[in-house]
Amino acid sequence: MTIRGVSALEQVEAVIANPELFALAEAIDAPDQSLGGRPRHYPTYMWVLFDALISVYQSARRVEAELAHPIVWNHLRKLIERRLPDEPDLWLPAAPMRRHHYLYGRTRYLANVASIERLAEIHREHAADQARELGLMSVHGRRSWTHPDLERLIYADGKVVTPLYRAQPGDRKLDKRTGELRLVRTEADAALHFEGTGDTAWGTKWIMVACRTPHHRGRVILDVDWVPTSGSEASTATDSFRRLRPHLDGCQGVIYDTALRGVHHQTLLRELGWLSINKVTAKKAATAAPRRKGGERVEKSTFVEDQVVTLGDGTEVTIHLFARAGAIGIGTQSGTGELKFTELPRIKTHRTQDKSSLYRWYNTYQLPAHLGGGTVTVRLHGMPEDDERRFNRTENVRQIPPSDPDFPALYRRRNDAESINRALDDTLWLRRAHSVGHLRQHVNMITHALVVNSVAVSRHRRMTGASPPTAQAA
Repeated sequence: MTIRGVSALEQVEAVIANPELFALAEAIDAPDQSLGGRPRHYPTYMWVLFDALISVYQSARRVEAELAHPIVWNHLRKLIERRLPDEPDLWLPAAPMRRHHYLYGRTRYLANVASIERLAEIHREHAADQARELGLMSVHGRRSWTHPDLERLIYADGKVVTPLYRAQPGDRKLDKRTGELRLVRTEADAALHFEGTGDTAWGTKWIMVACRTPHHRGRVILDVDWVPTSGSEASTATDSFRRLRPHLDGCQGVIYDTALRGVHHQTLLRELGWLSINKVTAKKAATAAPRRKGGERVEKSTFVEDQVVTLGDGTEVTIHLFARAGAIGIGTQSGTGELKFTELPRIKTHRTQDKSSLYRWYNTYQLPAHLGGGTVTVRLHGMPEDDERRFNRTENVRQIPPSDPDFPALYRRRNDAESINRALDDTLWLRRAHSVGHLRQHVNMITHALVVNSVAVSRHRRMTGASPPTAQAA
């Protein structure tokens, strides 16, 4: 089957067909025109649409040039008239919108904390609804915590966006004409961030949370957020998961890399009631240098707890449970004093909710035949007794470890987070940010997600024959 690309006009049509465009415009705190003042040339939704088109055409100047063409502008006017047939006051005038119209609206009304909070919440609501329209995050049907449904899992990753300016705060440049050392323009909100490979990247960092269907262009970006400081990616992502939780009743868990640590896994398990599909940070990471001795990955091992099991003849023995790479197994000492780890197969993962609305998680494992062939249950969430013996349970034990048969198919979805990052790069002129400052860039990120989701919904409706809902614009 040939996979058809997405044209610029298809993206424009998809965004206009998306009710979220007009819902975002409704949230803009613009002055009431009935109170006087110079009337605006264009409806407020054009500020949002113009910003979204920057992701289509890569720059605001390119958007202005495209809209200036009579064929493009007249087509856009007809799309709006068909979308809002009963609201002629929201139709577009004959003269195309210019870049300075957009910059005024973005700078004055969009790029502020209060406005972005409203826009982000509206985006989360609509993105969750669109995900359900695509068949994701369904609350119906059988829900298994032992074998979770990939279409009920969300995934996320951090992305550093290169700023418009190469210089860093404090850099100076010699003016060859006057001999003066002058400060150069910089991105004040940029920082030095460390990537999982150990490399560094200078820029503004963002978290993008998404889910997707198996179909091409079936991706829905649920939330975006700015990472304010280096090292705060995991806490920013956790805050995003908290905000999404009320909108995603059908969600079963999160797929993430090792940026999440024990405290974040504890939040996912106990507070949100979600699985955390994640690897355990290695005791010693593998080296990329070829043929280097001692460069293999060394997994982290730690003692978990002792449990008493009953053998077939009725006698009781104590087994020592250890965790290695997130998996639970029995630890025994060899004749040389080394720890021999025998992993136990996971047969069930179950979740309960207590009276405090917090969740409790347990895994049931199969014991080998020489230990009676029964089962043993291990708690997965942290409790005060773990803190008393300085044991970080959620850091070392996984609900579905990498060695589990279910893990590869689930964790493979994390690759799509890297695809999201690359797709974002492709919308940036010279792979640099569209604007200066995290507030303006946050608007760019929300409207970028709007474009991605609009295309996903448009393609889905085309496959299923569903029609878009009628817009409710102010």
